[in-house]
Amino acid sequence: MATAPESKPAAQAAAKPPAQRPPAAKQAAAKPDPAEADPGFAPMVLARLGYGARPGEVQAFRAMGYRAWLDEQLAPPAGDEPAVAAKLARTTFHIKYAEGKDKAYPAVDEMRPLATLGQPIEAVWPTVAERDKHDGQERRRPLMEVMAATVIRATFARHQLREVLVQFWHDHFNVDAWDQDQVMVALPTYDRDVIRRHALGNFRAFLEAVASSTAMLYYLSNKSSRAGAANENFGRELFELHTLGADAYLNDKYDRWREVPGALKGQPAGYIDQDVYESARAFTGWTVEDGTGLDGRRKLPNTGKFAYVETWHDGYQKRVLATEFDAFQPAMADGRKVLDLVAFHPATAQHLCRKLVVRLAGENASAALVAEAVAVWQKQAHAHDQIAEVVRAIVTSPEFKATRGRKVRRPLALAAGFARATELDIVPTEPLLNGIAYAGQRLYGYAPPTGLPDRRDILLSTNAMRQRWQLVLAVAENSWGTGTVDLAHLMGPAAATPRAAAAFWLQAMTGAFDPAETEALASGLGWPPDGPLPPGAPNTQKQLARIAAFAAMAPGFQTC
Repeated sequence: MATAPESKPAAQAAAKPPAQRPPAAKQAAAKPDPAEADPGFAPMVLARLGYGARPGEVQAFRAMGYRAWLDEQLAPPAGDEPAVAAKLARTTFHIKYAEGKDKAYPAVDEMRPLATLGQPIEAVWPTVAERDKHDGQERRRPLMEVMAATVIRATFARHQLREVLVQFWHDHFNVDAWDQDQVMVALPTYDRDVIRRHALGNFRAFLEAVASSTAMLYYLSNKSSRAGAANENFGRELFELHTLGADAYLNDKYDRWREVPGALKGQPAGYIDQDVYESARAFTGWTVEDGTGLDGRRKLPNTGKFAYVETWHDGYQKRVLATEFDAFQPAMADGRKVLDLVAFHPATAQHLCRKLVVRLAGENASAALVAEAVAVWQKQAHAHDQIAEVVRAIVTSPEFKATRGRKVRRPLALAAGFARATELDIVPTEPLLNGIAYAGQRLYGYAPPTGLPDRRDILLSTNAMRQRWQLVLAVAENSWGTGTVDLAHLMGPAAATPRAAAAFWLQAMTGAFDPAETEALASGLGWPPDGPLPPGAPNTQKQLARIAAFAAMAPGFQTC
């Protein structure tokens, strides 16, 4: 048995320094871009590559320049920024349950800090390992804390692009934390040490962190995979979802690997079922310290940490992607060789870059933009900031700059964007998290391994639209205890009448002034559009909140 040392390719990727880049201000001065000067560009970027503009942020973005802003966003400091860390430290979340049977544990009803976010997995694993001593709410707690932290980071983080990409990778390397207690408990370490750590880093290193994570080992069942009974769940999703993609699956070849184009030259164009089965054998023995018996006398420790059990590994020769594996290689070498093969395969570059382009530039983005991203992906294959450089290539392309309005904001982005636009010090309550789920984004709870698809039709169904509108209205009116803000103070003279308030909020929410939209909103409220909204009157705050919510229902805020 052994814990996982960092593999050589992963260590090389992490050690390689970033390429020198000319000062951003000099780049911008050398090539002024009319697209970046468009009034709608800054609001689009702040909503697409972040969670929306706070008051004054559009002006600050323009003063800073897009390239300088992007440089900062693509090189965030490790961990949370001090202000966000302080916010997380102050946040509490309700937990309540009754006394356990035979007084196994006391009743609890308290507001508790988000204590599990920074803990190692062995600190929270006892809720699983010693199940009878803990209520189920304690096993659910790490999941709820990550959900609460997600709302806080989306709303308050300065490095917004990292938060956007963290959610992208959570979808790509999806685990359903609502389905298994072990995944619930492992979610803080999965989010912190796997997804957030590698979201802008090197894909090969990222892939191994995922493959050896407790959350993924449970979700795709590899933790019980052993020689003679290899479980193919992880191996299949590794090929189909995580790396080469379904388009590279040659399902008519099955085990006839010599018939795969390029295979006889060691460059197979795609994968076949035999590759899945053989890779499953390669990952036998990759498991979790969960107290399972090793033989009649020994057991694994019960800590929740990764473990490699040599006696469970199928050490005989294998063939994956037309590459022969010698028998009885060193510990974990077979699995790592599979990760090398899939991480650097051309189909993986195509699959991953297409997904990133769709997320950042829209579903109808061109094949040419994908090809540009693929070229950067492959050129930076061993760079420690490979993913950041690919993202840079996509979002500095002329095509990206011409895609305003082509993306639909996800429900998390609606809630966080509304809070940012109104400077609401949002409180991440359970009803808010449920509201985000009802609107179509159950955080860390999408059952299929695909993760939430990046498709407009899913986010804009009839029921989803009704829930999306309800989401911003409930936040605006504090229906779920998410907090209030003095809107009249924030608005100044614009709080005088419904018409002026409508114009103010549509400008703030959408980044543009549209007289027809303003008139439609002002007249649709059912109040005299030019009647006074008395400062300090009992209903004024409620009316202003409703106008802000209605502005957030406009297409200009629902899309970006």
